Amino acid sequence: MLSGSLDSSLRDQLVLHSTRADMGMERVIPGRRGRCPAVCAVLVSVLALVGVWLLDPTLFREMGGLCALSLSLGPALYSLCLLMEECLFHSHQRYGGKIQRMLQACCSTATLAGVLMVVATLLVRGSAYTLGQWATVGLTCAIYLLFKALGVLGPSAVEISEVCESRNLNVAHGLAWSFYLGYLKLVLPELQELVSKDYNLTRDKLISSRLHILLPMNAVVTARLEEEDHNVRFHRNLPELRLDRAGVRGRVYKHSVYKITDQNQKEYCCVVEYATPLLTLYQMSQDDTAGLGETERRQQVLLFYRALSHILENSLECRNRYCLVLLDDKHAGDSHYLSKELTRCVLQERQEVPMELPPRLVLAMEEEGGKATPVQPQLAGRQGGPHSSLPSLMISGPRTLRSEPGENTDYPQNHQPRCT
Repeated sequence: MLSGSLDSSLRDQLVLHSTRADMGMERVIPGRRGRCPAVCAVLVSVLALVGVWLLDPTLFREMGGLCALSLSLGPALYSLCLLMEECLFHSHQRYGGKIQRMLQACCSTATLAGVLMVVATLLVRGSAYTLGQWATVGLTCAIYLLFKALGVLGPSAVEISEVCESRNLNVAHGLAWSFYLGYLKLVLPELQELVSKDYNLTRDKLISSRLHILLPMNAVVTARLEEEDHNVRFHRNLPELRLDRAGVRGRVYKHSVYKITDQNQKEYCCVVEYATPLLTLYQMSQDDTAGLGETERRQQVLLFYRALSHILENSLECRNRYCLVLLDDKHAGDSHYLSKELTRCVLQERQEVPMELPPRLVLAMEEEGGKATPVQPQLAGRQGGPHSSLPSLMISGPRTLRSEPGENTDYPQNHQPRCT
């Protein structure tokens, strides 16, 4: 029995270990940056403006418009400098000679708003400014352009990171989408059927039909899992999946089944593989021309995990067919860390089985000579049997939802590792 095989003490230990792992992963995975800097800047500016107003209201009125004019004119002039570069050297290659596209690239909405503010200020108070005030405006603009050119006013590393993350411009985002669209979206909807075929042919039961995707934080991907942990041994390959893809007829996709031995010498079979894009990240970090150091590589791995989790959680084709296993490199000294994490994953999935099927249907019983034989739960809806006088429900196994209008699963999506 799937749910009854775990005693209460083992369940408590599993829940406690999973909770601690969830809390640890929450501290590791970087969250999305919020609006705290903008809120703090607004509060500080409001306090400063109120302070100046209380000290000298006349000075506030005279210098307020002058400062706004200077700060609006400086970025507008720098945008013209950017436009000069694009017009002289990149007009046809990047913009097809269209001035409108160059203007959109060099001038942001805020810059255009600043230009309008400058024009409005000149029309309303342009003649009221003295020669000294115009000199102040010119000096402020000159210092702004100089600081901007020297990088003094350039974006910080945090600002660059925020822009890249918000617009999905990181290497990790591209690798995550490539991994999903070029591989996971193709194979995960078919994985259940491959497991069913293998079960029917060999009568060898898997503890889980999900694809367990390993994501080591250090991006070190070994060719054989046995090299990482001797308690994880190759068992066999599932039947091959052949698809016509990108001009290749019958491209082969293959999954490997591994046997995991826990501390009590119990064995569990499941489908395991590394996330191959992490090998690309590791090789990039070994090439000086890629400009990806060890610290940046680790950050990209975490962003890859976050991006892939978000993509898969919103994919109806892949829902309930994968489990992301994030491996912390702090446990590199533990020779059985991989088997412990995989064991924790499969035991957690066994705990989740009652959420997927009613308790009476966790074991589908088929009568063979008057003797009831347990059937694998994910195949319960596929097994035929004689008619019974008791009412029964027919529940089919997971299948692709590509053609269905929606889904109504209520499974938790925020646990670590992500098993969905």
